[in-house]
Amino acid sequence: MGRFTYWMNVSLDLRIEQVPGDDGAGEWLRIGEELHREFNARARKLASMVQGRVIYETMEQSWPQARHDASLPDYMREYGEIWTDMPKVLVSRTRRGAGHNTRVFGGDDAIEQLAALRAETDGTIGVGGATLATQLLRARLLDELLLFTHPAILGFGRPLFDEYDVPIELDLLEQRSFERGVTMHRYAIRDTLAAGPR
Repeated sequence: MGRFTYWMNVSLDLRIEQVPGDDGAGEWLRIGEELHREFNARARKLASMVQGRVIYETMEQSWPQARHDASLPDYMREYGEIWTDMPKVLVSRTRRGAGHNTRVFGGDDAIEQLAALRAETDGTIGVGGATLATQLLRARLLDELLLFTHPAILGFGRPLFDEYDVPIELDLLEQRSFERGVTMHRYAIRDTLAAGPR
């Protein structure tokens, strides 16, 4: 069985965007070469990616072209190749198709389709998007959090999860520090709480 891992850049107050759409380009993010190469190495090991429509369309606009853009550093071109070639699932009620090795799950049974995907997968499935991650958490399907914390307090903006008010206990699996004060923490969501009421 696979594992759903919600992978996200966050501020110290667990915000993922200060204004809509800044998840990849916000001034508060400190993504240098060292951190980007870590992203690449971890992304390459994924069995697949599952993304909500907003984050998917943000990625879709830039990464397929980035792999051929000679003006970009090699590590960004590399991520363009990884993202484009990686098997992906787009979860969307409005999109009917997508390119770049992507299947679309939509409709009222999307979570059931994701549960089946998890059951048939061997390895880690990267999850992108707060709405999707919250739905997986409520369905007791989210296994891990992989958080890259940037040294900023935003004070407002989109939180890590959408309207989720049940305590979650975590076990620290891994941690690391990067340049410019960024830290990485990987947590397992405790099974005992994952099975509790939500």
